[in-house]
Amino acid sequence: MSRYHEMKFRAVTTFQRRIGNPMLRQLPNQTLLETTGRTSGLPRRTPVGGRRVGKEFWLVSEYGEKSQYVRNIRANPKVRVRIRGRWHAGTAHPVPQDDPRARLRTLPRFNSAAVRALGTDLLSVRVDLSD
Repeated sequence: MSRYHEMKFRAVTTFQRRIGNPMLRQLPNQTLLETTGRTSGLPRRTPVGGRRVGKEFWLVSEYGEKSQYVRNIRANPKVRVRIRGRWHAGTAHPVPQDDPRARLRTLPRFNSAAVRALGTDLLSVRVDLSD
């Protein structure tokens, strides 16, 4: 990762962790991805933008394998997704062979624009929903 991308990553993730995510988690209709902390074992809820397609939920991680929730998924792929206020259990899979820029064109516009603008290493993630 270049020095510029590293600085961008640190600035954006610090803002998200301290300001953006805590505010967004409070919104009743915000889509959330709940993973299990790979070290703590505690639930970790991250606001995401994505879309349900049948029994799948798709999202794009703006920092790929560096994203904390992707690292948590690698350790334990069992997740929950809150869509329109309702929780759904599922199994998450990073999908590196999927084109994340093409995927973003199928997801909600506002979030997709932010991911394109802020992201440095895009990675598609599919959650196979079990309910």
